[in-house]
Amino acid sequence: MGNSYAGQLRTTRFEEVLHNSIEASLRSNIVVPRPVFSQLYLEAEQPLAHNGRTENDDEDDEDGSESNSPPIPYQMKPPPEGCCTTDGYCQAGRDLRLSSLASDSLDVLPGFMLIGLKSPALPENLLVGAVDHRFLPDERGHNALLGFSGYCMGCGEKGFRYFTDFANHINLKLSTQPKKQKHLKFHLYRNNQGVLVKGAPICWRGHGKIDGRIRQLSSSLPEAHATSDEQSTSGALMHSSHTPSSYAAASHANGAPQISDTPHSLTNGIHAASSVAQTVINHSGPGRPSATGLQTNAGPPKKRHKGWSPESSSSSGLLENTGKVAPSSSVLPSSTVSANGARLDASATTSSSQRSLTTHSPSGLSVAVPDQLLHTCGLQPVIFKGHGPLPQLTGNFSEVLVSSLLQSCYLSSQTLPRVYQHYGPSPIQPLSTEMQILLTVYYLVQLGPEQVPLIEDLEQIFMRSWRESHLSEIRQNQQPQIPATQGRHYGIEAPPALPGLPQHLGLAPQQPLTPSQLPWLAQLAASSCGEGVVVLGEQVGSLAQGLQQMFRKLMEGRFENTNYIVVIVTASGHETQSCVVVTGKHQCRALAENMFSPNEGLREINHQLSSGDAQELIQFCSSLGQEGDMDSLLDSATLDSNEPSPLSSSQESTEEKTVKNTHSPKDSHSPKDRVLPPKETCSEYAVEWRDIRPIQLAVARKLLSHVCAIADSSTQNLDLVSFDRVNFLILVPPSEVTFQQTVLHLWSSGVLRELGSVEQDCVSQREAERYVVKMDQSAQVRVDSLIQEAHSNSYTLYILVHDHAHWDVSSASYCNTDTGLGLVDQLLNSRQVRDAPNILILHVTSFPFALQTQFTRISPYNEIHWPSSFSNDVDLYHERTRYFGVSELLESTRSGSSLPLMRCDSSFESMASSLEERFPKLHSAVIRTTVLIHHYCTALMAVSGRIGGSHNLHKHTSVETLGIVQALLSAAQQCPAHHGHMILLRIPSLALAAWAHRRLSRVRRQLGLEESFEIILGNPSQPLNVGHSFIDQIKLWLKIQESDWVPRTYLELEALPCILILSGAEPQGESLPRSLKYCDLRVVSCSYLQRTTLEQELGLAAYLLKAESRSPHNTGPGSDLLESDAEKLSSTDNEEEEGQENGKSSPVSSNQPLQSSPDVGALDPSPTQSSTSTSPDAPKCTVDTTPSPSRAQTQFPSQSSSQSFIYHQPSLHHPSQSIAHTYSLSQPIFQQQILSQNQLLAQTNSQPYFQTLPPHQVSHPPTQSLAPVRPRRHPSKSTSSSSSSPRASSPHLSCSWARGVSRPPSVLLPRSLYDIITANDGSGLPRCTSFLPHMSVAWASSFRPLLSKMMTCTEQSLYYRQWTVPRPYHMDSSNRTEGRSDNFHPRRLLLSGPPQVGKTGAYLHFLGILSRMLIRLMEVDIYNEEDINLNVQFDGVHYKPPNALWPDPDVMKTLPFDYIVHDPKYDDISLVYCPGYRPASDANTVHQEEVCLRRRTTRIKLSKYAAFNTYHHCEQCHLYLGFNPRYQIYESTLHAFTFTHLLLGEEIQLYFIIPKSKEHYFSFNQPGGQLEGMRLPLAADRSPNCIKSPIFTPTTGRHEHGLFNLYHAMDGAAHLHILVVKEYEMAVYKKYWPNHILLVLPPVFNGAGIGAAHFLIKELSYHNLELERSRRQEGSGPISDVWPFIILADDSCVMWNVVDFDARKYMLTHGPVEHAASLKQVLQHMEGCPDLAHYGLCGIRKWSSRVLAGPNQRKPFSRGHVHDFLLLNVDRSQNIQYDQNRFTCHDIDFTLRLHSAGLLVCRFNNFSVMKKQIAIGGYRTFIIKTKMTDVPTSVGPSQYVCAPDSKHLFLATPAQLLLEKYLQHTSHKLFPLSTKNYEHPVLSVDCYINLGPEVTVCFVSSRPHAVNICTTGLLFSGLLLCFADAFVTPSFLKKFSFLKGATLCVISADRSSLRQTVGRLELEEEWRFRLSDEFQTANAKEDRPLFFLTGKHI
Repeated sequence: MGNSYAGQLRTTRFEEVLHNSIEASLRSNIVVPRPVFSQLYLEAEQPLAHNGRTENDDEDDEDGSESNSPPIPYQMKPPPEGCCTTDGYCQAGRDLRLSSLASDSLDVLPGFMLIGLKSPALPENLLVGAVDHRFLPDERGHNALLGFSGYCMGCGEKGFRYFTDFANHINLKLSTQPKKQKHLKFHLYRNNQGVLVKGAPICWRGHGKIDGRIRQLSSSLPEAHATSDEQSTSGALMHSSHTPSSYAAASHANGAPQISDTPHSLTNGIHAASSVAQTVINHSGPGRPSATGLQTNAGPPKKRHKGWSPESSSSSGLLENTGKVAPSSSVLPSSTVSANGARLDASATTSSSQRSLTTHSPSGLSVAVPDQLLHTCGLQPVIFKGHGPLPQLTGNFSEVLVSSLLQSCYLSSQTLPRVYQHYGPSPIQPLSTEMQILLTVYYLVQLGPEQVPLIEDLEQIFMRSWRESHLSEIRQNQQPQIPATQGRHYGIEAPPALPGLPQHLGLAPQQPLTPSQLPWLAQLAASSCGEGVVVLGEQVGSLAQGLQQMFRKLMEGRFENTNYIVVIVTASGHETQSCVVVTGKHQCRALAENMFSPNEGLREINHQLSSGDAQELIQFCSSLGQEGDMDSLLDSATLDSNEPSPLSSSQESTEEKTVKNTHSPKDSHSPKDRVLPPKETCSEYAVEWRDIRPIQLAVARKLLSHVCAIADSSTQNLDLVSFDRVNFLILVPPSEVTFQQTVLHLWSSGVLRELGSVEQDCVSQREAERYVVKMDQSAQVRVDSLIQEAHSNSYTLYILVHDHAHWDVSSASYCNTDTGLGLVDQLLNSRQVRDAPNILILHVTSFPFALQTQFTRISPYNEIHWPSSFSNDVDLYHERTRYFGVSELLESTRSGSSLPLMRCDSSFESMASSLEERFPKLHSAVIRTTVLIHHYCTALMAVSGRIGGSHNLHKHTSVETLGIVQALLSAAQQCPAHHGHMILLRIPSLALAAWAHRRLSRVRRQLGLEESFEIILGNPSQPLNVGHSFIDQIKLWLKIQESDWVPRTYLELEALPCILILSGAEPQGESLPRSLKYCDLRVVSCSYLQRTTLEQELGLAAYLLKAESRSPHNTGPGSDLLESDAEKLSSTDNEEEEGQENGKSSPVSSNQPLQSSPDVGALDPSPTQSSTSTSPDAPKCTVDTTPSPSRAQTQFPSQSSSQSFIYHQPSLHHPSQSIAHTYSLSQPIFQQQILSQNQLLAQTNSQPYFQTLPPHQVSHPPTQSLAPVRPRRHPSKSTSSSSSSPRASSPHLSCSWARGVSRPPSVLLPRSLYDIITANDGSGLPRCTSFLPHMSVAWASSFRPLLSKMMTCTEQSLYYRQWTVPRPYHMDSSNRTEGRSDNFHPRRLLLSGPPQVGKTGAYLHFLGILSRMLIRLMEVDIYNEEDINLNVQFDGVHYKPPNALWPDPDVMKTLPFDYIVHDPKYDDISLVYCPGYRPASDANTVHQEEVCLRRRTTRIKLSKYAAFNTYHHCEQCHLYLGFNPRYQIYESTLHAFTFTHLLLGEEIQLYFIIPKSKEHYFSFNQPGGQLEGMRLPLAADRSPNCIKSPIFTPTTGRHEHGLFNLYHAMDGAAHLHILVVKEYEMAVYKKYWPNHILLVLPPVFNGAGIGAAHFLIKELSYHNLELERSRRQEGSGPISDVWPFIILADDSCVMWNVVDFDARKYMLTHGPVEHAASLKQVLQHMEGCPDLAHYGLCGIRKWSSRVLAGPNQRKPFSRGHVHDFLLLNVDRSQNIQYDQNRFTCHDIDFTLRLHSAGLLVCRFNNFSVMKKQIAIGGYRTFIIKTKMTDVPTSVGPSQYVCAPDSKHLFLATPAQLLLEKYLQHTSHKLFPLSTKNYEHPVLSVDCYINLGPEVTVCFVSSRPHAVNICTTGLLFSGLLLCFADAFVTPSFLKKFSFLKGATLCVISADRSSLRQTVGRLELEEEWRFRLSDEFQTANAKEDRPLFFLTGKHI
């Protein structure tokens, strides 16, 4: 069985280790050296040999001993009488054979596995048994625990602790000693048929012989693995090398296990030494054992089975609370909420403690808490539940606090993620109970004496140990978990190497830590810290006994120096139990206060203040020792002798009275003493917080792009096109200052003026308050009103801006209405807001973590993160300011070249700690606030100089506070306008803040400083209260004229010297001015350590610096940090003079260069000038040559001089002199820090900034005294000649405020908070980033990775979305229960950015540009061009009257036809000759490069009758666009339609794609059968809601931008709209317009132009008209009554207008006006024309803003060219076809031929069409490309033609297009006589072709009876014959006369027809031709080029 242990502790080994430990202790400077026993039992000393064993490893294998001796005979224990002894059966007679149990249903207990046992008696079969899988090896033969645990699968008997007993029970009948390695052979599993079969063999042979016996204590014992499905053990790896520096780094500030190569110089008051190189053999150096991992040892020789119980793991502990608990980010006892919301018993009240303890206590066990526990020990112990039930507390249990947070941490760390619960034959296991306890002890040991344990640290220790032990398994499990969409893997990552852990041991096989080993290992660990941690475990039989023993020793005073007591119970046969009792006074106080919720803590503070408990503390602090009482000293300094002295007994009432009179006129001040508003102005003062910065504009655009992305998505959750205006409401926290601040930003941003089109101009700031609402009870009415307004105004987009969104995330169902919480959930998450399609929510916050959970309502795609201003050191936005935030503050603490901006005050901390021990019952906030205000009062008394003996007051304050007060009082003196600084005191308690305000105001009044600075109480629920004199100053600075103006925001206090006491549980978004110089956070709570809580407190110091200033943490010797200014204690010269007068000289000042010092109290890193002080010890300290018998000098005897501060006190008899008083510092650590920094600075090369001055130059002090610190109108002149700066000698010193705006404020923090914030975690991020992000969320699992330093904001968001869940009282906790598959609100955005960075200005600008965008979306670019060629003079009849409704055909025939084209889009074409027209002198001088500039457009708002493109989605259009509930979307059918055209000589096959909803417009031979044609109405039909004419819209390349949505234009009228598309575009048009009818042109027309589309439309319509007539004739209907008109509409027609001839408007405007009309109105009016059938073509005018101005344009009807929107009579125009080959000017050609055929063309001038500018697609887009490549090339027009049969670059462009383009661009060369010769045009027969703007074309028709112009006497300069047909004869051509040299151009389809035409027309008689004058288009032969011949007239 291998139950024996060999070897004992060797004496030589012990002596060696002892000697090494003593020697290392002497060499080390750490407090506690590494204990001897930890080196003996916790080291992995001996390396493994090559065979996997240690050198002394002589264990037996499964076959017995390795020696040659015969095996020892084994006699099995005889079976009990009467039991079964049959092979294959157990002693209970149950069959165990695999063949018998293969098909049976077997229940296996959790944690056990079915295995097959080999029996010698049954070689062909296996026996089935159940074995705890912790005692089985994995697939590599590793990780099997020693011993055995199993039960019988036959009878079910359990509890077999030895394999021998189990073998006897199953009747193995062995002749040798039973060994599990020999007989447990195979894993069993069920196959696909459910049959139990033999599986893989159990691998017992692994590297290192893990299952062997340990022979020596010196060999290493790795950690254990206990296995269970729900809970198992996994030991932590031990650090085999523990250097002091690694421990210092790991324990810095919070005890977090860190990986750091750079040790901190000071951690928790323990000096850490640098790392010492260690050898591999002797791994350990002096130091404590690591808390991050350890290596257990078997301990003294014991039987391995005696103390082991397989149930000793904490799996049974899960029965108490199976919920997975996520610990909060706080100190240990803070209340924890489990995943289901149950609050654990962390309350300090009696009833809750009693209930919780009773629930978990075994019956009969109780512990009596002794009486007078708090009085005797001065503390209230905190008991942390650990493993096992805690006994019931009786007696004085109200003085004991119980918390279950540690127990929750244990459970959470043992609840494996689902992916790790089952992994192969050896599942990954969590840490065992014993390992958790031991790691807890190690964590407590390494905590500093003043540190408070943090649950995050312990949890990370557990996780790091677990990851180290399962590194390989985790890596294998990670592979399938990588999400494909996140871009970065957030699974469990392999941790970095732990400090001191050799890599060859990191993955070594581990062995279990047994319960019997736990107590003495824990005691060994605790022995390293003396009495700091005590372990009670060896002789403790139960937790009740251990607690009773603890209480007894605690009352006896034996635990006076003990901070933690760990009780461990490891009774045999029972589970391991434990609990931790905190007995350290500092720790108990912090943990007890942390058990309060924030509100409960504030109530406790209020109770202590109101009950008078704090009076003793206040009186104690008022005492100044030998200097007397503070109140008496103040009374002596009070100028008003009649003022009553404030006694301590009546202090409250007295202070209240004095505060009321703070701003009232004082009798003691004469008018001449009072300070009037200064007349001087400061040229450096400027307020810039109203400016919009470039980065804010960029963020606003990002917000706009996200809104557009929502609108562009296919979900149709936001239809921006349907909104015509924006309205908004900004929700802010219930802070009056935040409310007024937002109103001020809104009023000054100009947003309300931009919305002035729908809102009246906001003339006052009060009117802007309508758009901002505080989230209090009044918000309900405002939001409800907005919801109702949004419901009634569907065309308005409402934006709900939720500013400071992290403030209230409480669930409405969990909150009381009186508290004001839960309003956000109640209002913004309501169903009315969620379902409103026109309400968009924008959350704005600096801390978005509470909104980024697994149940969040905000899509990650809707998050907008504030961008970085720099990228690779490149300024992206070129701003004048630079943001300085929390990260920069932290960076300043890590830079060694300058004083950090964020510091802690050691003097304050020591005083507060001593008072906390003196007053144990008072809340720490009361104590710390009292001490802080005491320091400020004392500093005011010392600096003012009004107190006699003020030089002794420095002992009662701190250097930091003294420097703050000095900077406050001296700043205003340096500016002619008395600008100063703001000092922020953050006091969360309202009661404490009010007391502090009263106390400081009283001291200020009694010192006569009421006009020097203001004291402001910042109460969130109250407006600002500022004194009248200071208001007058601010009004003067801001140039405000209103008499009743008062500041309402902190921003308006810019440059006001003041102390702002900011109260409230947390900041609520208040912005602070740039004059903020010090941010004093020394009394903020350290109990609630969440990331949001910490960062929002630090965010108060966020700042915008001037961009030209240098970074404060990168300053050099001559930087801002080294220059001194007049704000500092200006006694340097005095001190130098005093030293010289005393005949003494300072060796430092006389022999070393004088260097400037930092600011007072090391607080102000500001750049200053003119300092000659040499302060090597502290900021603003000077060197005193007289030794001072101070404690500081006593502690540091090596210093040659005392470090002193000099203050001026006014002398009543000698006002020109000032008496210097010195004092010594009492902060040795602070002195050391400043000394080391200044020494470092002195060693740098800084000649330009350091000056050496002879003693005589510094001997004369300035005569100005510091006593009268009130602002003066005329500052005193300085008589000193020692100034090193010209500014210092000037009458007016430079403005201290102006210098301060380029420097961020300094921040003072509590020591505990400072240590936490400045520490880094393992990833390099600040320690606070790994805390719980918000108290309303919980971690989803302890098995989470740390945040990475390289994560972007987006990746951090994804991290929190994966690893945090909302608590039950979070408003998002119910988001998953609403039954929606998508939990993201579609119209909800999140804007996050650092605090004070300018988010308000960004979202206000976003509202403005969103409004402008909506207006722009409602506007389109309309072509607004005047008609061209207007100077036509006609002699004849004008149509009258001008307001006629319809044209009269008889009158229209009398009107002359206007051949001139007036459409501006044709201003680059050839003029059509008209006899009555005389072109202007500058006409036709158009350059091609000016074409794009000539087309003028105008932005016009869309009317309600506009046509829209595919981006328009409104509710009314859904059915029109295809969202018909009766039909499925895209449900349409393809129909072929074939007809024969005589001109083409072949059949034409077209295709119709007809949606199901439009089939009623067509006729079929049967339902769903062959398409026969379109149904046409009768001419006599009259329907008020129907359009009779089918609308055809040819289009190409505009499937998205074409205006095909005519629903609104038709005003609901039924109409037939057909899109005519090319075959290759059919699919894309069908996709975008599924409910539109598509007419697909034949493939042969894919490369054709607009002429082909119109040709086929017209011929199809005429053929359909004939079919419809035939169909009606068959039905005995009228034939000629079928409606013959169609509409040809351009795809860019957007709106239509009608002229309004109202008489009043006509008279007022001196002409008609136009208004928008629907297309329905236009078409019904035109279709209603009585004589419409007489017209061949009708059209309407193109809109222009100036068309109606001229007299010629007031004709209601005219005859001329019509374009873009045509009403065509296909019956009358049946013989006139569109030219199918034309690409350009096809409509001009068609109109001329139509007119020449005698048909009437009428233009309705009272209607106009607006055309939208669409830059994409269209038939005017032509691409000329070569045949060789598809890439467009720059081919000139001269290359469009070539000589026939020549080798020329052929073009892949239609021949007709090449010909048209060639003639357009080169006709001035082809027809030289025609260039700019209007009197001699080119004669064009039967067609119009554009010959360019310089050539005039005269159109004539060769048809008989054609209507042509009179050409008698007209000489033509050229002749153009294009495809001349039979109507062109020689006789016809002889009617015309030509100039000599006129040019002839004959165009034909081929060369033979070209020659035939020349011959047939006898052209050679009058025209001369040459062979070189024949050309063809540059087409290949297969592309059918066109040929033309030119000649000259003879």
